[in-house]
Amino acid sequence: MTWELTPEQSMLRDSAERYFREHYPFEKRRAAPGSQAGADSASWGRFAEFGWLAAPFPESDGGMGGGPVEAAIIMEGIGASLAPEPYLPAVVLCGGLLAALGDDTQKQSWLQPLLEGASLPALAFAEPQSRYDLHDCLASARERDGRYSLNGHKAVVLGGAGATAYIVVARTRGAQRASDGLSLFVVPRAADGLAVIPYPTIDGLNACELRLQDVLVEHAALLGPVHRGAAALNKIIDAGAVAVAAEALGAMTSLFKLTLDYVKTRQQFGRPLSSNQALQHRLVDMHIALEETRAVVAHAVRCADSDDAVTRGKAVSAAKIQAGKTGRLIGQEAVQMHGAMGVTDESPVSHYFKRLTMIDVCFGNVSWHEQRYAQLTLDAGAANDRPA
Repeated sequence: MTWELTPEQSMLRDSAERYFREHYPFEKRRAAPGSQAGADSASWGRFAEFGWLAAPFPESDGGMGGGPVEAAIIMEGIGASLAPEPYLPAVVLCGGLLAALGDDTQKQSWLQPLLEGASLPALAFAEPQSRYDLHDCLASARERDGRYSLNGHKAVVLGGAGATAYIVVARTRGAQRASDGLSLFVVPRAADGLAVIPYPTIDGLNACELRLQDVLVEHAALLGPVHRGAAALNKIIDAGAVAVAAEALGAMTSLFKLTLDYVKTRQQFGRPLSSNQALQHRLVDMHIALEETRAVVAHAVRCADSDDAVTRGKAVSAAKIQAGKTGRLIGQEAVQMHGAMGVTDESPVSHYFKRLTMIDVCFGNVSWHEQRYAQLTLDAGAANDRPA
């Protein structure tokens, strides 16, 4: 991060860097299949023991009193080491929604077990037709005999293969793309009528599809007010975008260091590759882009908790645009400088590049966020032009 951290945040950064460096060698990443059943139990238990699962939440919810900065510090460490643990879907997304929308009983039932490492939820918000439109929702929830009946198909549920429960976004009223009428429900994995179809993703992690056929849940499963879940969903997806931008920052930093070390040691015609002036210029370009990304991501982290949707949205989109472009630049340059070995499974370069590619399309790719940033700028300008 590019701003001054508190002593507690500095300790968290140092301990996270040390832990990920010592406990997540590249061989461990290669050994973790994409179909893994959730988090590694031993590692997830240590995350809970260290307080990392509770770090981003207020003390009133059983957390450590942190926020987006703490989440970003941990996500940067995950990116640097390619750790496969589902911190993003479980803690940042689902934990954030439970903290924002849950009542005391719901927090005790669902948030507290998450902070203790005893549960592993995943967020089911996307659908096959929705792409990046969070309001495009065909899954429905209808009241019946004092309960809600959920039906529909949710797609690309990140970390969903080993989840113990799902927060499902369903429409309780309104048209397919209306912002009004979205509600959020906690659905146990073992619920009758729920089919979970797991699969590996290109970056070696996992996701799943959910098929809901007359899945019945009690009213207590409803998170927040009925019909009015869109605002909380928009904000938590922004939080997820900031988190993966921080993860990308960690991955790009490690990938740049790998490439720099390689060109310093690789000999060609009796000289190290680093003596080639053209490669030196390309490495400088990589370093400058990395530092630019660090600054933009730091600004987005500062804005992640803002209730001003325009200010938050512009900062988040800027971070995703910068992280996406820099991730492609550093990934492609790293592969080219390593030569053919850069695309092999035995090389960490290919794994970093795959993860950066996946991060680019998470929560909106570069093109989508460029359009979003432009629209938010126009909206802000129009609002300022209105007479008081």
